Amino acid sequence: MNLYQSKNSNNLNILKEKPFKLEREIQILFEKNLSELMGLEMVNSEFVIKGKRIDTLGYDPQSKAFVIIEYKRDKNVSVVDQGFTYLSLMLENKADFVLTYNETLKKSIHSSSVDWSQTRVVFVSPNFTENQRLATNFKDIAIELWEIKRYENDVIIINPIKKTKSAETIKTVTKQSSLIKSVNEEIKVYNEEDHLNRRTEEIVELYESFKEALLNLKPDFEIVPKKWYIAFKLNKNVVDIELQAKSLKIWINLKKGQLDDPKNLMRDVSITGHGGNGDYEVNVKDTENLEYIMSLVKQAI
Repeated sequence: MNLYQSKNSNNLNILKEKPFKLEREIQILFEKNLSELMGLEMVNSEFVIKGKRIDTLGYDPQSKAFVIIEYKRDKNVSVVDQGFTYLSLMLENKADFVLTYNETLKKSIHSSSVDWSQTRVVFVSPNFTENQRLATNFKDIAIELWEIKRYENDVIIINPIKKTKSAETIKTVTKQSSLIKSVNEEIKVYNEEDHLNRRTEEIVELYESFKEALLNLKPDFEIVPKKWYIAFKLNKNVVDIELQAKSLKIWINLKKGQLDDPKNLMRDVSITGHGGNGDYEVNVKDTENLEYIMSLVKQAI
């Protein structure tokens, strides 16, 4: 992909790529902007456990799960083997990760409040080989590839590599590796089908109506299925939708007092327990208020 800078209305100048010389440059860039780039809390840099070094340890407050980030310039490394090794290391040493989080951030979370099934590993690199892309192209693998490139004029492009729609399940290869099998018994990567298959045709159709409206509102929404809900995400979750037996429960990710809701349709859940993100919640059983709800969603974008 070529990038251009417009000098005037008729002339374009191509921006030349300025490759990173060291992995450390990429690591510093990510760690200083971890909240903005990935919506994560920065926990620890160069975290060493059981003789292995983790480049960056982050925590996802929305998923309530740890995220391991590794930076790569070597194209010959098997990201699947390394990824599952780190996932296994975390699952076998949960208390150490929780202790590091509490000591570093001066907070107090318990191991039972962490959703270990949502743990994932992210590899960041200027380039990934075709083999690396194919090896992680499973819809239920807890390994992500993020590509980063630097250009002239301090332009940075960061592109999470999405799984293809035809991606198969990792279960097709679990018999080849006891490590992969043991990790997959505890870690679960969710997809839309996990939510849709449990619901009636009426609820699925209602969800599809709201999904279509959201994508019409913002085509670049990333759809991220979680354990209890489906998130519509930009740089952070904007809307979360839980498919229930007879309705959809929708959360708009704004803090109390930030939403202008003339019809008082949304319920304030700022001091009550709730599944999605944000302080505003509504249950819908039809599309009567769909357009009005989209007008509220715009305020969170």
